[in-house]
Amino acid sequence: MDYDTFVDQVARRTRTGPERAVALAHATLATLADRLTGGDVLDLATQLPAPLRLALRPGPGNEAAERFGAAEFVARVAGRGDLTEPAAREAVRAVLATVREAVSGGEFDDLVTRLPRDYRDLVEPALTPGGTMSRRA
Repeated sequence: MDYDTFVDQVARRTRTGPERAVALAHATLATLADRLTGGDVLDLATQLPAPLRLALRPGPGNEAAERFGAAEFVARVAGRGDLTEPAAREAVRAVLATVREAVSGGEFDDLVTRLPRDYRDLVEPALTPGGTMSRRA
């Protein structure tokens, strides 16, 4: 998937404009980079459009994943994206659904298996290709 298509899909799912969709994608991907090991981040980044790879850049010494649950994930996205937590939850769902469409199925499945069960509410919409959001963000 190319960058413009990725942004358009996030914008459609979040019912926002392209600029806001980019901000939501970066907030979600940067938080995902915090949660994954450096190797997992690099595996994912290689399959995403180049402009999105910057959000997934692991910092020095970030080989180990930070351990935090879904509520903390949403709170971090809310902070990075200047969102309420309910809006951040919907943005995460939209971005993850778009990531699933952008990467090979195996890569997304590997990513999901590395997350604890409490992430299920965030990733289930992404498990259905073309999944859309159930509520307004």
